[in-house]
Amino acid sequence: MILRKEVRGVFATNSYFYIDDETKHGFLIDPGAQADELLKIINERGLTIEKILLTHGHFDHIGAVSELQARLNVEVCMQRNGRDYVENPVWNLSAYFGLDMTLDAVTYLDDFSEITLTANKNFGVQLIPLPGHTTDGAIYYSAKDSVAFVGDSIFLNSFGRTDFPGGDAMTLYKSLKARVFTLPDETILLSGHSEPTTVGNERFLLK
Repeated sequence: MILRKEVRGVFATNSYFYIDDETKHGFLIDPGAQADELLKIINERGLTIEKILLTHGHFDHIGAVSELQARLNVEVCMQRNGRDYVENPVWNLSAYFGLDMTLDAVTYLDDFSEITLTANKNFGVQLIPLPGHTTDGAIYYSAKDSVAFVGDSIFLNSFGRTDFPGGDAMTLYKSLKARVFTLPDETILLSGHSEPTTVGNERFLLK
């Protein structure tokens, strides 16, 4: 089961629940704001969140993490370069809005790590590094469900900005070519700021 919840802080951002139907355990991806709204979904549906997964460290993707981490006692995971963002309000952009947001107690994962549920070892995602929008950019891919949670690397008919700290347009292009457009065409791409799309639909971006 995949649930999308648009949360609103400074910007609107898509947060996702990726849940094993059998156990109702799963992952919460990019909780950018409105912790209470996300907790409401968890409680109403009887979900158990085993891990919070971050596609990158920009403030509009991490804004509810500290509160959820405290209230759920849950592990927060991201790509290993994420430290540069979550410990630096300038790099995570929160400083520009007077927020000075940082995170503590983050687990930094190696590239291509397999992340599985304790409740069901057959349910999980792979962290695929995808720098370019940020140096810590990552997607979380499930071949079983043909879905990738792609953060701000690629959107419906577009791709991520590269003019923020750590961004690089050529790096993003090479990353997308090597690690998104090599996925099956039917793979659903779930981004931080657009409607869903597929690998096949976005191939025109390579031209």
